[in-house]
Amino acid sequence: MDEDVVRQAPLFTALDDEAADALRTSMTRVELGRSEVLFHEGDPGDRLYVIIDGKVKLGRASGDGRENLLAVLGPGEMFGELSLFDPGPRNATATAVADTVLIGLGNEDLTPWLSGRPDVSRQLLRALARRLRRTNENLADLVFSDVPGRVAKALLDLSERFGRPAEDGLRVAHDLTQEELAQLVGASRETVNKALADFASRSWLRLEARAVVLLDTERLRRRAR
Repeated sequence: MDEDVVRQAPLFTALDDEAADALRTSMTRVELGRSEVLFHEGDPGDRLYVIIDGKVKLGRASGDGRENLLAVLGPGEMFGELSLFDPGPRNATATAVADTVLIGLGNEDLTPWLSGRPDVSRQLLRALARRLRRTNENLADLVFSDVPGRVAKALLDLSERFGRPAEDGLRVAHDLTQEELAQLVGASRETVNKALADFASRSWLRLEARAVVLLDTERLRRRAR
C-alpha cells in the first residue's frame, strides 16, 4: 500500500504515524475492476472509502434513466464521509472507471475512534465543505457557462489530479468514455465532441483514447472563465 497516498486523505492528514497505523488496521481493502459498482444510489450509507489506486466516478440517475456525474475521484481522495454526520441512503452511485484499489472504514469503527480526536473531525468537515463548494461551482457553471467553457474547465480540473507531463504538453488519462465526459459537464455527447474537436483544431489539445494531451493550458483557462 502506498503510504504517501494514504496520508493525503483528509482522514489521515491530522494523525501522527502511530495513530495512522492504528486506524489502518481497522480498514478493509477493496478491489474493483473497471465498471464495477461499489455501491448504488439509495443503498444504506455506513462506510467511507479512501482511493489508493485507480479512479471512481460518483453519479446520479434521473427517473428517465439519464445519468449525471457529480465527480471523478482518484488516489488520495475520499468519499462516503457524509454518512458519518448524516446517516441515510447513499445519494450517488460509486463506480470504478479503471481498475481500482480502496480501503474502507465502517461507521461503527470510526465514530468512537473520533471521539477523542477533534482535529480529525475538523479535517473531515473541511473535506465536506470543499465538496459542497465544488457542487455550488458546478451548479453556477450550468447556469452561466456555455458547453465549451464547461468542457475546458472540466479538463483543467481533471488535469490537476490526473495530469502527467508529456513531451508536448500535459497528458490527462481520465479513463472516461465520451458519454461519461458529457455527463460530467451536463451536456450531450454530440455537443461535447464538437467542443473537443474545436479545441483540437486550434491546437489547444490532442485527443487520445480515454485521455487527452493539453497543449495550451493558458488558452483553455481563458475559455473556461
